[in-house]
Amino acid sequence: MRKYYTRIKQIAGNVITLKASDVGYEELAIVEGAWGKSLGQVIRLSNDEVVLQVFSGTRGVSTSDRVSFLGSSMRFSFSQNLFGRIFSGGGEPRDKRSSLTENLIEVGGPAVNPAIRLMPNSMISTNIPMIDVFNTLVEGQKLPIFSIPGEPYNELLARIALQAEADVIILGGMGLKYDEYLYFKNRLEEGGAMSRSIMFIHTASDPVVECLLTPDIALTVAENFAVSGKKVLVLLTDMTNFSNAMKEIAITMEQIPSNRGYPGDLYTQLASRYEKAVVFENGGSVTLMAVTTMPGDDVTHPVPDNTGYITEGQFYLKGGWIDPFGSLSRLKQAVNGKTRDDHRAIMDGCIQLYSKCRESREKRAMGFEMSPWDIKLLKYGEAFEEKIMKLSVNISLFGALDLCWKILANFFEPRETGIRSALCEKYWQKI
Repeated sequence: MRKYYTRIKQIAGNVITLKASDVGYEELAIVEGAWGKSLGQVIRLSNDEVVLQVFSGTRGVSTSDRVSFLGSSMRFSFSQNLFGRIFSGGGEPRDKRSSLTENLIEVGGPAVNPAIRLMPNSMISTNIPMIDVFNTLVEGQKLPIFSIPGEPYNELLARIALQAEADVIILGGMGLKYDEYLYFKNRLEEGGAMSRSIMFIHTASDPVVECLLTPDIALTVAENFAVSGKKVLVLLTDMTNFSNAMKEIAITMEQIPSNRGYPGDLYTQLASRYEKAVVFENGGSVTLMAVTTMPGDDVTHPVPDNTGYITEGQFYLKGGWIDPFGSLSRLKQAVNGKTRDDHRAIMDGCIQLYSKCRESREKRAMGFEMSPWDIKLLKYGEAFEEKIMKLSVNISLFGALDLCWKILANFFEPRETGIRSALCEKYWQKI
């Protein structure tokens, strides 16, 4: 028989406090009143004092409403029926289809034991040259996309969702504008990717508590697909919104703030999500890419700063493209030696010449005279940006490598590229 508590001690923001016994941490509860009912979750225990965050918010909740505890933490249905579905951040259907109740699995939980993980060693092709050639995405990697508001990071995630070599695509949206949600939905439907995709969407108008649940549900589902042998790619946007939701809840609970008002366990909370990236021995894997917007383009902001200590590099999206000098995939060396013998040479040679092009642009901006070598570099830089760096470029890895050779041949002699002569002799003649 379920026990009901009919006296709420305190209501603050989306958090309520009451006295109850035999309650566990993260246990679910139902809060009921004249306004309706909502799920809640235990977020703090102190003797018999229980603090609940109410999923739908506390608007209309009164101190005389009743609360009952369900005896378990949050669970979500896992099955093949998830494909093509769209859910809210709290796991409720957003696509106006029926709820799923079979095979309920516990949401959250610890990351996979490192002792049974495999080292990431396989490339995930995206057909985006600035990723495939210069900062290869590796299966089982955790990689953030650092950017600022206004950059096309959601467009980049949609491109990756459509083109990445993965069995399952799981999109977790946190604090999205409604038109951003519709953009993802329409892009995946038009691109024919919804049949292998699952979306968990928290919009800016939804209760802030659901923002915290979005990555947990997405990663729990991803992990269960990976255990069954699927290669899963999880795309999250935006982890700064997730962190801000944590901050709001922490302030409501009157926690002592840390750097810039964020809770002191920010690093732990971020790491517990990113560390879900894994490669299993049976072939399944979870690869995680997450957007982190940087207020004021400040990489020392607590969210990107903590993220950098957790992840294996980052993509830095600036000026409409992936900046080759701010981006780094630390695991690329594990795979780009297996693709084609010229991959590493092209990766190094093209970026070195593009760096020299930037130096020539600075000289030109300051009014210095341009030498014939500077003019070559300037023309090369324009072609490299137009044909390789633009995010709209859609070409396979080998096609991108051949295109890089062609661009080099249009502006330089083999000896000027810095690429060893054996490779130049092998590929220069094929242009």
